Amino acid sequence: MSEQPQQGGDKQGGEGRRDEAVTTFIERFAAQLVDAGMQRMPSRVFACLLATDDGVLTSAELGERLQVSPAAVSGAVRYLAQVGMLSREREPGSRRDRYRVHSDQWYDALTRRDSILTRWEATLRDGVESLGETSLAGRRISESLAFMEFMQKELSGMMERWREHVAELRAEESGASRG
Repeated sequence: MSEQPQQGGDKQGGEGRRDEAVTTFIERFAAQLVDAGMQRMPSRVFACLLATDDGVLTSAELGERLQVSPAAVSGAVRYLAQVGMLSREREPGSRRDRYRVHSDQWYDALTRRDSILTRWEATLRDGVESLGETSLAGRRISESLAFMEFMQKELSGMMERWREHVAELRAEESGASRG
């Protein structure tokens, strides 16, 4: 691969970034997502989108950058859209779709986890009731329930602290851009 910077600050890496360094990041982060349980191709597509300046690419651009088939990209973006990790939008003046990751996508993903934790809590409560609080299984499920309740409470507080932190960061950035 070339060590030359991309011309014109395009979506691949931006002004002065090397293709090789961007590709290394994409593959490294994708591998970490795979280790965390995500499928390989959606991991690569997601990492590729994250590594673009505007977070937007068409299916053809994704296929070209990742050197994969259109079918592989199609399956990956379908999965990522279903789990809310990217959004699909129509390219202006075209029939082609573009795929976008958003800057607040991690916050949104955790917010969706919050509702999953709520459902798990309800099911675990039913499990404790069905198995009996004093049975070994009931006590084990009760401990799982306590963990989920703890996580739910902590997650809510953490999300609020994150919103405050982002507001501070944005205020600092706007102050720095004026000064």
